[in-house]
Amino acid sequence: MNSFRLITTYSPWLILACLAVGALYAWLLYSKRTPWSKGINYTLAMVRFVVVSFLCFLLLGPLVRYVSNSTQKPTIVFAVDNSQSVSLFSDSLQLQQAEQGLQQLRNRLQDKGYSTAVRALGASRPPQDLGQLQYEEEATNLSQLLQQVRTDFEQQNLAGVVLLSDGIVNQGTSPAYANYNYTIYPVAVGDTIPKKDIILSSLRYNKVNYSGNRFPLEAELQHQGFANAPVTVQLKENGKVLDRKTVSLKPGQPIQQVPFQVMAGGLGKRHYEVEVLPQQGEFTTLNNTKHAYIDVVKGKIKILVAAAAPHPDIKALRAAIESNENYETTLFIPGLTTLKQQDYDVAVLHQLPGRTAGGEAALNLVRQKNLPALYILGPQSDIGGFNRLNVGIRIQTPGQSDEVTSVFNPNFSTFKVAEEATERLQQYPPAMVPYGDYQLTPNTETVLYQQVGRVRTNKPLLTVQTIGDKRNAALLASGTWQWRITEAANHENSAVYDKLITNLMQLLTAPRNKKRLNVYPVQNEYTSSDEIRFEAEAYNEALEPIYGQNITLKVTGAKGAARSFNFANGENQSGVNIGSLPGGSYTYTASARINGSLQQDKGEFVVEELQLEALHAVADHNLLYQLGSNTGSRLYYPAQLQQLEEDILGAENKDLIYSSESLHDLVDMKWLFFVILALVCAEWFVRKYNGSY
Repeated sequence: MNSFRLITTYSPWLILACLAVGALYAWLLYSKRTPWSKGINYTLAMVRFVVVSFLCFLLLGPLVRYVSNSTQKPTIVFAVDNSQSVSLFSDSLQLQQAEQGLQQLRNRLQDKGYSTAVRALGASRPPQDLGQLQYEEEATNLSQLLQQVRTDFEQQNLAGVVLLSDGIVNQGTSPAYANYNYTIYPVAVGDTIPKKDIILSSLRYNKVNYSGNRFPLEAELQHQGFANAPVTVQLKENGKVLDRKTVSLKPGQPIQQVPFQVMAGGLGKRHYEVEVLPQQGEFTTLNNTKHAYIDVVKGKIKILVAAAAPHPDIKALRAAIESNENYETTLFIPGLTTLKQQDYDVAVLHQLPGRTAGGEAALNLVRQKNLPALYILGPQSDIGGFNRLNVGIRIQTPGQSDEVTSVFNPNFSTFKVAEEATERLQQYPPAMVPYGDYQLTPNTETVLYQQVGRVRTNKPLLTVQTIGDKRNAALLASGTWQWRITEAANHENSAVYDKLITNLMQLLTAPRNKKRLNVYPVQNEYTSSDEIRFEAEAYNEALEPIYGQNITLKVTGAKGAARSFNFANGENQSGVNIGSLPGGSYTYTASARINGSLQQDKGEFVVEELQLEALHAVADHNLLYQLGSNTGSRLYYPAQLQQLEEDILGAENKDLIYSSESLHDLVDMKWLFFVILALVCAEWFVRKYNGSY
């Protein structure tokens, strides 16, 4: 039902004045003798009266208030647990009976004035009919399903939700602890009788391991009805059995561990399979297998920290470096420790070369192994010897020193620093640097500049030199241990200092990236229910990003099956979505022709098989009972749908009437202008037609 009324911004008594003005105007104009009849004269006077009175009325600023009412029928949503466990462990006849009964209930509710809808677990598009359900979801998150219903029908007359489920939840929070503003009518399917079964519930392992090391992989077993039975658990890789263990399942022990020790050989993604051999009388063997995907990487990066003499900087540097678990340091101080002859990846040389003898062994090792190095200058440094190393910077100094603070170079983009880095760098205490002139080679970048007091200079404090695939760095300050302590005291951590040092180590150990095509999955690991996305970066000869390049991506599974995709890289990194894949280890190759030159990239990623739905074969009807009880309902079974219908109708859900009100200026209505114009034109035409003006 819609209605409207007029409202004026002035006193309604002024309407009488508007009528008086209109009447006076009409009387003055039409009280004289006229050449037409009295009937026409009265009609013209009335038209003039209406037009003038209405124009005066518009001066009062009248408003039109519209009130519109709409009616919403009560809505019943049929929410379905569309997971694999429902079809795997429910009686097929019972499930079919439930689907048909709920569809019939939906039709009857619609006939009785209810609005209905269907929502399914994990469905991107809501199914139109309950018979369209496939029960293919690999995980059950009932809390998400019920929250989705609440979001979708937030502005509607939601009277209740009929939930078809077995009550098994293996993702998200338990829905029993949430508050819902609608009634939930749970319909229970599945079997609550424990089955005789052995379950490989989980695998525990480190996802990243170092090549050449043994790592633990622990399987966790659960069982029902197999007390004291011997079972065999075997570990396989690519179908080959690596290890086999036989254990006796202990009664009354809910979880039993079976440990394996695995040698991490080679590099890259490794796929291991743990299997419990089937036993006579097992209800299902779907939950007897689990997969582990291990990323085998090179051993820890070994860093030589050598110094001319003991110094507090050494401890700060080692603590910062070892904040990254992939790095380990070896200390060498002449006269105190022995230089270990091993394969180092990078060196940190504190005040080497020095003014005193003893550090030549470390310098010779760096020279012989052609190691990238971070050189740190201090009062004991031999500046002449440092200049002869040709590490990207030469210093001419009269032997004096200066106190400076550090400022980050905003044009340095080889690695990123934290957002709070600029603020924290300004809080660092001054450090001692050689005073003099600095000359940088063309292949050297400045990371930090020197600042004297409040004056920022162009003198470098930290530099990085790149020669081919090798890099060197030079930190021209000693006493930086105070930086780390000050940052930790002010902010309860030394994140900026530690990140700066570890970034330097990463930069020195990594070869220069000359790739002009970089294609990569958004994640290194996915589950079989995830959609897998790839993004791409393309660069010209100057290593500047370019867009719109046509890229061919080929994804290959462990069994050799390959799929190809074509896409173009965009500035907004839209990438390509290749959909979901079954569990396993995958490799990919990508190619693109950039400015006539063929560029390629490759890599690998892992898709983990969830297998969550096969872990529990026993329905949890107690959870469904709690859901119904918490919302003022009860638990129903497929044979009780008639009672469910009676309870829904007995709730006497009412239609909701929504009212909306709007105000509009009467003068803004264009059709009134044309009405007034028509009246004025008609009056003028009649007067002209009868021989007057």
